[in-house]
Amino acid sequence: SDKLINLLELLPEHGLPEELRSKHCKRCVVVGSGGILRESELGHLLDQFDVVIRLNDAPVQGYTAHVGNKTTLRLTYPEGAPLSELEYPPASLFVAVLFKSADFSWLQAMVTNETL
Repeated sequence: SDKLINLLELLPEHGLPEELRSKHCKRCVVVGSGGILRESELGHLLDQFDVVIRLNDAPVQGYTAHVGNKTTLRLTYPEGAPLSELEYPPASLFVAVLFKSADFSWLQAMVTNETL
């Protein structure tokens, strides 16, 4: 718990931003990374949801016709985080799902710009 408290103190912000806390989510969609939407051309429908939650490294760039381009939250384990900075739009929130001790080391390295 001490490591977690120290990590939270390193973060510029933690918790949900006010715009998400106050949002009354009426329609949410979770988009996984299994590829089931490939060639579906459902992107325009997915973008109409109030909140779009993407999991792991499910790519958006190059597939917007099928998966949409809106990302409200991206939830991922450190090893499932997308490598392309294009997958982190400024208006979205990245949520790191930490469960192993190595994940906490990863977060600390990311926040402090250290080599892991």
